[in-house]
Amino acid sequence: MMETQKLILYVALGLVLMLLWQSWLNYSQPPPIPATGISSSDPSNPSTPVNSEDSYVPSAPSNPDQPAKAQELETVESVGATVEVITDLYRVTIGMVGADIRKVELLDYPLTVENPDEPLALMVSELPDLFYVETGLLGRDFQYPNHKTEFVSSKSEYILSGSDGSLDVAFEWSASDGVTYKKIYKFLRNSYEIDINYEILNKSGSVWNGYQYSQFVRTLVEEEGSLGFLGRLPSYKGGAIFTPEEKFEKYDFGDMVDEDLKRVTETGWVSMLQHYFVGAWLPQQEGPYEFYSSVANANTNPIYRIGYKTLTPTVVEPGTTGSMTNRIFIGPKEQDRLAEAAEGMKLTIDYGWLTIVSAPLFVILNWFFKVLGNWGWAIIFLTLLIKLVFFPLSAASYKSMAKMKNLQPRMKTLKERYGEDRQKFQQEMMKIYKEEKINPLGGCLPILIQIPVFIALYWVLLESVELRQANWFWLTDLSVQDPFYILPIIMGVSMILQQKLNPAPMDEMQKKIMMALPFVFTIFFLFFPSGLVLYWVVNNILSIAQQWVITKKITENK
Repeated sequence: MMETQKLILYVALGLVLMLLWQSWLNYSQPPPIPATGISSSDPSNPSTPVNSEDSYVPSAPSNPDQPAKAQELETVESVGATVEVITDLYRVTIGMVGADIRKVELLDYPLTVENPDEPLALMVSELPDLFYVETGLLGRDFQYPNHKTEFVSSKSEYILSGSDGSLDVAFEWSASDGVTYKKIYKFLRNSYEIDINYEILNKSGSVWNGYQYSQFVRTLVEEEGSLGFLGRLPSYKGGAIFTPEEKFEKYDFGDMVDEDLKRVTETGWVSMLQHYFVGAWLPQQEGPYEFYSSVANANTNPIYRIGYKTLTPTVVEPGTTGSMTNRIFIGPKEQDRLAEAAEGMKLTIDYGWLTIVSAPLFVILNWFFKVLGNWGWAIIFLTLLIKLVFFPLSAASYKSMAKMKNLQPRMKTLKERYGEDRQKFQQEMMKIYKEEKINPLGGCLPILIQIPVFIALYWVLLESVELRQANWFWLTDLSVQDPFYILPIIMGVSMILQQKLNPAPMDEMQKKIMMALPFVFTIFFLFFPSGLVLYWVVNNILSIAQQWVITKKITENK
């Protein structure tokens, strides 16, 4: 009995420590710094775009030590004129400077439940929270357009009509050396993938050759704590790459400060991640590529860049037209879309070391959602299914606890008889266990086996964008805390009831700690996403029902 109680106590304390540790994760990355020191057209106005003169342009692969030759343009202090693109999923703003994506709004993902008509802006090019893209071409012998080059477009607005499956948005720039460049975006219906293609019309008398680069630009801004005074949820924010050799690797902001990323690979992708959403470059040309990163203003107000450049030149003969292809994914971490986008993209959903358990749990959870049409009910039925799978193990655990609870009077007598002689007390206690055919560790194994499953489900509920703004009865968003604290209070009460069914610890200190745990967990869960608390509440209620039935039967057969 004492061993089982200690195990339960250690597990509970371990969970508390895990929650405390997670609340400190915001200190694991370089401290966010206000962006007031970042170069901008008006330092006194934090909403102005970054001065592109300070932007990083990677060097041409033919001479890595020599920076690419930038065009002799006027210093551009803003993104210039813009083009707005509206599809069934996006509202995208593309700046004429660089013809790059400067803002992305996700029409199917409102910023808040209270304002369903205001879409979430995943990408922005205004301080302090920068997140946008920069693309361009590199080389040595021609004028190459980069993210500082000012393109032109025939229209200021493009709309994907109801009958069209795709939408092309074209930009053009003509260099004085006789080469004309077209940059064409292709938006697809019901897709978060965007093709970005360059067409190079070589009217010069020389062979044109060049490379392309694509990079994300981001600042690190401290997010509002989603757990109140406990900090924020432990979701990863930073860079990540995927290569056939090393598979999925995180490369966070601290890594970028410590050392520039330089990785050559034949295929793969490079991304910038945050909770629920991802931006990823999916190279389409034949490799090899170099994945790279850079940090500007590293000691003051860092601007982080991560991206890739091609290492094999594209060659365009005089009087002909060549092309260079590229693709970007900008959107939510929806499992089906990620699987279709590229190999390994599903790994951007960070289940940690329990991915092998979490991934199939999400498949089952998603199946319940498709059948029931509500994520709250899906969580409840998944919890029920897990309890059914572990029913034999749980039953063995509860039987052992029930038998030991029946021995409580005898244990109390033994303790009074032998006082401080703990060795003699343990010997007599084990003798009673042997007489009654009770295994004092009978309840341990089932608990240990179920812990990884419960933690894996925790991560599924934490990382699934599908639960963002999903409703269930009074809850309008299962990804945020219960506004009325109903579920956390029910959970605390259920923990107290569950303790009543368990044998009380003989040690007074253990007894006090066990009595305090329901209140400690209730405080923690006040700030946890309601979807997670719903899982814990249902799990506790099912455990209480199962334990009560088993205890009642054993008591009646005593």
